[in-house]
Amino acid sequence: MKKFFLFTITVAFVFGACTEAQKILSDAGKQLNTGGGGLTNAEVIQGLREALNQGTNKSTGSASAVDGFYKNARLFIPFPPEVQKVKDWAIKLGMTAQVDKFEMTMNRAAETASKEAAPIFINAIKGMTIGDGFAILKGTDSAATNYLRTKTTPELRGKFTPVVKSATQKVELTKYWNPIITKYNMVPGVEKKNPDLDAYVTDRALNGLFLLIRDEEGNIRKNPAARATDILKKVFGAK
Repeated sequence: MKKFFLFTITVAFVFGACTEAQKILSDAGKQLNTGGGGLTNAEVIQGLREALNQGTNKSTGSASAVDGFYKNARLFIPFPPEVQKVKDWAIKLGMTAQVDKFEMTMNRAAETASKEAAPIFINAIKGMTIGDGFAILKGTDSAATNYLRTKTTPELRGKFTPVVKSATQKVELTKYWNPIITKYNMVPGVEKKNPDLDAYVTDRALNGLFLLIRDEEGNIRKNPAARATDILKKVFGAK
């Protein structure tokens, strides 16, 4: 009986200690110790959301502006690589103006489609969890961009594709493409070409957007002057 009583006391003490330990861990989990002060979960999420909002707003604004793709060498959408022979052939035939116009219309379509990205990014940013936030904060210089790419690419592609289709029709992309590819495909002995232009423009538009977002993220992480608000300064200054 005495042994049983001692055993009961021991069990109660152990479980009580575990409960206290869990409380300590839980409390510790609410803060990221950074020198003299700490970041709460709420601050981390707020800071990361603000950084992503800042980055995506600037990026979509830049990409969707006139010449956002067309006159940005890093984003410019060129003649589809798989039909480079078609471009070379067309230029030899004196169709340089048509080729240039075709490339411009692809870039205009990407600029138009980029206007649709902001609401999708906002939803992904709102859905960020505490785990996501800490992983991004302590991750690589492109961790936030990678998070957005993973969370939004399927929806963005689904949204961009019809917009690109509509945009290519609006800017009369096929008006400049069809004469080039039709004449090329009529040449005896050449392999017939007819790439999916809408898919090509969509993919290039998405890659361009995420490239800009990655630039903004890197700037916020590395450049204190890019942290426009107190919460950004606190969160990224605490890294």
